[in-house]
Amino acid sequence: MNEKVLAALNKQINMEMRAYYTYLSMAAYFESEALSGFAAWMQHHSGEEMMHAMKIYDYIHERRGRVVLDALPSPQNTWESPLRAFEDALHHEQAVTASINALVDLARAERDHATDHFLQWYVNEQVEEEAVVDAAIQKLKRIGDFGPGLYLLDRELGEGSGESEAEAEVD
Repeated sequence: MNEKVLAALNKQINMEMRAYYTYLSMAAYFESEALSGFAAWMQHHSGEEMMHAMKIYDYIHERRGRVVLDALPSPQNTWESPLRAFEDALHHEQAVTASINALVDLARAERDHATDHFLQWYVNEQVEEEAVVDAAIQKLKRIGDFGPGLYLLDRELGEGSGESEAEAEVD
């Protein structure tokens, strides 16, 4: 496996694990705010992020590369509002998208067609990830400080946090 691509894939694993850790911290924050639906939604998405990391982990090993894990920094653990937490989640997803795009560019520049093909799943996944988080942000902006609206969104998010991508995905 090309060394530059391998280093970038390892960096991406660590970025996905930071996303896992960040979303898990957001879940804990929402639990502490008695917003169990928001917490379930974030916990579900943290699991998806770990699945994303493990998919790259497995790919590296399949290509006979070596995975290198870095220490994870402590994530933020409190936010001024649910809206602010989701805005932070969107900014994080946008950073992941930029990182995936850079990885695709690198794979193409290095003529690593297998990695380019592998990364297309992530390109498509990031479009969905950003859209889902943005939809929650738009709802939170409409709700504002309206308590009953927040209650209904909490319930909706809790109901929508069902099975993980890994369980739903059929290879």
